Amino acid sequence: LRRQAERILKGAANHRRIQILLLIQEKRCLSLFAIQDLTAASRQAVCEHTRRLALAGLIRKRYRGREVHHTLAPLGHRILGFLPSLFTP
Repeated sequence: LRRQAERILKGAANHRRIQILLLIQEKRCLSLFAIQDLTAASRQAVCEHTRRLALAGLIRKRYRGREVHHTLAPLGHRILGFLPSLFTP
């Protein structure tokens, strides 16, 4: 349980990764190029952030030809639902 929690929390432990999760939640499915455009981050940075999110089980990657499309995994939905509760008394 501790290792699993650590993997999940590390996956979301970056403002850019949280931004990517929120964008995917809003748009439902985003390509790597779309994430790059919406975040103004480099391709290399977006690749690394999405890799970490996928390893944490927060997003799913689907390969369509040369493009990679990203959707929220069920765990990603739960994490985004949980985040607001951290800021309410």
